[in-house]
Amino acid sequence: MINSDVEYAVVDSGNSDLRRLIAKLDEELLERYPQERIYGVDFDHPDVRKIIFIIARHRGEALGCGGIRPLTENGAEQPAAELKRFFVDRGSRKMGIASGMLKYLEDQARGRGFREMRLETGGDQPEAIALYMKHGYRPIDRFGIYADNPECLCYGKSLD
Repeated sequence: MINSDVEYAVVDSGNSDLRRLIAKLDEELLERYPQERIYGVDFDHPDVRKIIFIIARHRGEALGCGGIRPLTENGAEQPAAELKRFFVDRGSRKMGIASGMLKYLEDQARGRGFREMRLETGGDQPEAIALYMKHGYRPIDRFGIYADNPECLCYGKSLD
C-alpha cells in the first residue's frame, strides 16, 4: 500500500528536516545496536553531495527520509546504488509512507541510470527486512564496507 496523501521530494543534505529525521533514525538504531554497528552518513565528507536524499511529507510535516548513494568499486562507479538512511518516524508507520519512499527512490535511481539497488541492514530490524522482501529485495553477498562484517545483512533488487 502506498499513501497517496504523501509528497516525496529531493532535498539538499543540509535540509533541517532531513537532519532531524536522520538524528531520530540514529537514536532508534542505538536502541538496537552498539555505536560501532551503525553505518551513518558523514555530512562533512565531500562525497555526501553524491547522495540523493528525499523527504516524505504528509500534510506538510516531514515524516520520513531516505537516500541513494552511487556505489563504486576500485574508484569506478557501478550501475548500482545503495539505499541509505531509510526511515519513517515511529508515530507514522503503517501508513504506506515507507512503500512510497522506496518506490520513489527506486524511480530516482532508474532515472539516473542505475540498474540495481542494494542495501545493508541488521537482524535486529525484522520489520525493515520484511518491507524490503515484500518489495522484491533478496539476500545478496555483503558488499563494500560491509563485506567483512558477518553481522551485516545485505539485500538487492534489479531495477530493470
